[in-house]
Amino acid sequence: MKNISVIGSGTMGNGIAHTFAQFGFKVNLIDINQTALDKALQTITKNLERQVSKGTLTDIQKSEALNNISTFTSIPEGVKLADLVVEAATENVDLKLKIFKEIDESAPSEAILASNTSSISITQIAAVTNRGDKVIGMHFMNPVPVMKLVEVIRGYQTSDETTKTIMSLSESLEKVPVEVNDYPGFVANRILMPMINEAIFTLYEGVAGVYEIDTVMKLGMAHPMGPLQLADFIGLDVCLAILKVLHNGFGNPKYAPCPLLVNMVSAGKKGAKTGEGFYKYTAGSKDLVVSEKFKKSLIS
Repeated sequence: MKNISVIGSGTMGNGIAHTFAQFGFKVNLIDINQTALDKALQTITKNLERQVSKGTLTDIQKSEALNNISTFTSIPEGVKLADLVVEAATENVDLKLKIFKEIDESAPSEAILASNTSSISITQIAAVTNRGDKVIGMHFMNPVPVMKLVEVIRGYQTSDETTKTIMSLSESLEKVPVEVNDYPGFVANRILMPMINEAIFTLYEGVAGVYEIDTVMKLGMAHPMGPLQLADFIGLDVCLAILKVLHNGFGNPKYAPCPLLVNMVSAGKKGAKTGEGFYKYTAGSKDLVVSEKFKKSLIS
């Protein structure tokens, strides 16, 4: 494999493009919004420069990685020479199905089509293509250049050959691929999201505050980040979308999203990316400041 197309230039898409480019692959980064592509290239450049400052990359390697990335605003143009297409668009079923139909029509017949989805069925995605055996999940973790795990999800039709190819490819990126089967939430989010949801319920029911809940989990369970801070980092809208997939997929009330989470997303308080969630985020500051909303008990 030499030519990689990445669809979506947001946090995950630009991280995936960065990683493949750093390891010598030619990358076509695709987004309908040119402004988003320009911002993605700025982010990738900044992150590569951080690696240079830490001594993990040279200036020459940084330049080579940037030269490996081309940008496109058209899916057909961006995927026409792809050996692998990695979709990293918003976690929305209808959008992903629409994208995969277009990829399937435009990419070479031998190309593997992968989704970075964190919860949506690979089998459902594959069903809208004419190459179900070549459709697979590649769930990278954020931040992609740093995190080692790739959750490799086999759909119902995914072939052994496709799976072996993606496992090997992930290893060539110095990642640790883990093969899992295609059920709602896979492994990572089937375990993580109920924990985050329970932490939000614990806050909602007035058991403890934001700082207290996160401190218990960090110091008591050796988590590097508390569940509420992690939810902010992931994006509360993303957490809500994944919980809805789990709830709908299993029909089990234990996956029902906490009403507080639903309200926060409705109010536009989606975490770090909007400047406020359970914590307040100020540009240039690394201080962890609890949102004013949660400085007093929700339930008196």
